[in-house]
Formats: sequence, structure tokens, C-alpha cells
Amino acid sequence: MDQEITVLPGGPGLDADLHLPAGARGMVVFAHGSGSSRRSPRNVLVARELQQAGLGTLLFDLLTSQEERRDAVDASLRFDIGFLTDRLTAVVDEVVARPQLAGLSVGLFGASTGAAAALGTAAARPGVVLSVVSRGGRPDLAPEALPGVRAPTLLLVGSLDRQVIAFNEQAAARLPAEHKLSIIPGATHLFSEPGTLEEVARQAADWFSRTLPPAPG
Repeated sequence: MDQEITVLPGGPGLDADLHLPAGARGMVVFAHGSGSSRRSPRNVLVARELQQAGLGTLLFDLLTSQEERRDAVDASLRFDIGFLTDRLTAVVDEVVARPQLAGLSVGLFGASTGAAAALGTAAARPGVVLSVVSRGGRPDLAPEALPGVRAPTLLLVGSLDRQVIAFNEQAAARLPAEHKLSIIPGATHLFSEPGTLEEVARQAADWFSRTLPPAPG
């Protein structure tokens, strides 16, 4: 099933792309970084790899068009992790209530600032979010959430993204659940180097396939 849907239709009404392969074992909700959208080519590539691994994916716009215009002027939302976390948590709550997605275990894939929101949502919904993958994430922006994360968490960082490596090392030390920090050789923050994003996708698919329990039946 491939659908363009609207999430939070009773609120901000956010555009989203839902892909649900037959017999999906779980659903991964994506949270993009600042200045990006659900059409991020990096997240789309990762989503395709997850789909081939039998996982459903939901890519949505964290901000409305009006919010995007405001943020482009004053950058007031891109680092408002509380706002982004509340937005992502509301989307997760709505998605798990949809009949066609009932029973699917939920994972989160967050990039850059979206990773901070993903960790915040994982801490807020420990019985719902069962796995997290962060790509070039900024977990340092969600310090209060880290001790509350119960979901197995994979932190993926490029070897040339040295400051973000330090942020992730410090965050990993505060995560009480199963976690792994994986350094992708030769990659910078955006994983634009040949083969590096494909390695991100492969490791993410392996992580979600191992840590997301299959749907009942």
C-alpha cells in the first residue's frame, strides 16, 4: 500500500507518505532535520531499504507551510526540540490508532534535530516506541529525555563529523537501554560521500528488523 495521507487532520494537517508492504512486521516513522521535508532524498533512500526489509514507513512534514515560512525568517522552530517532540509524539499517537496500522510495532528514524525529537518521543511513549535509529543526530539537544529512553537505540554518525561524534558519545553514556554508536567511515554530516548513506540504510534495516517485534499473527 502506497498512500499520500494527512496526519493530524484535526490540527495542523501535515502531508505524509505512507508505504505499507504486505505482511509488514513493523512501522518506522521518520523525523527529518531542520530545513528538510518528507521528500528528503536521504530519508527516502533509507525508507526504501526499510521497505525491502518488510517494514512500513511513514515520512511526513514536521512543519506546515506557514511554519516553514516563519522558520525560514527567524529560525524559531528548527531548534525548538520541545515543539518538534510534541509534534512527532502527536503523529505517533494518531498513527497507532489507525485501523490499518493496528498491532504494528513502531520505530522512529530521526535525522539531525529530528533525532532529538525522536528520542524525546521515545521517552514520552516507552510502551509504543520500541526502537530508535538516529542519523547524524543531535541527542545533546534532548538531554532531559535520554534517561527515559527504553527503546533500543542505534546512533549513526560519520567519522568526519567530529563534533557530532562527541555529542553522541556523551549521549550514549546516558542511555539506559540497549544502544550502539556506529561510526560510518569517510562520512560527513550529510552522508553525501559514495556508499555512506547506503551503509546507513543497511544498518538501520538490520537494527529495526532485530529490535521491532513482529505483528501478532
